[in-house]
Amino acid sequence: MIPFSHAWPYETLGEDVYVSECPFCGTSNVILPMRKKELKEIREGKKKLLVFPCCKGSVYIVDTDADYLLANRRLRK
Repeated sequence: MIPFSHAWPYETLGEDVYVSECPFCGTSNVILPMRKKELKEIREGKKKLLVFPCCKGSVYIVDTDADYLLANRRLRK
């Protein structure tokens, strides 16, 4: 099980996936370089390197659920 400190909330709008705040630099409303269909692929076991466009911070997304991206490292303090 992945701890909550490795989870970050996301939202979808159409086919876009975005976060209300970047976990690295704090930028608001960041559209992520991934599409809604990729969330299903990640849920099925595929890992994805996610590079935030605002600050180039990166994590591997190892799982998702309906509300959170689950990463391979800590995103919360």
